Amino acid sequence: MDNMPKAVFSEVSGLQMETELFEYQEGGNNGYVYRLPGITKAGNVTLKRGVARDNELFKWYQRVARGVMDLRSVTITLYATQDAQPVVTWELLNAFPCKWTGPQLAAGTDAVAIETIELAHVGILAVE
Repeated sequence: MDNMPKAVFSEVSGLQMETELFEYQEGGNNGYVYRLPGITKAGNVTLKRGVARDNELFKWYQRVARGVMDLRSVTITLYATQDAQPVVTWELLNAFPCKWTGPQLAAGTDAVAIETIELAHVGILAVE
């Protein structure tokens, strides 16, 4: 993430793009309907990790929630489990946090405290 240290997440979901279809029927040609690409929309990406001393994600969310326009490029890299080598990398364009969820805390349990941050963005690029 721009100007942020690297973070490790246990779960990433919502890496998706969807292009609307625009249907057009040409006058005099009733044999079929043209289907053309329309507007492409990006889904929100959700990142989950164990709570850490590093509080930069929450601070970023707080800035945006106060109305500060703080758009960043966010790089997500999938690593192989065997040798920790990068498998594939994506970049979220003009990303900003739109939701933060803190951990559920319950005395007497040994569950890992998980925080979740949801990022809105305008698109995903595959990074070579």
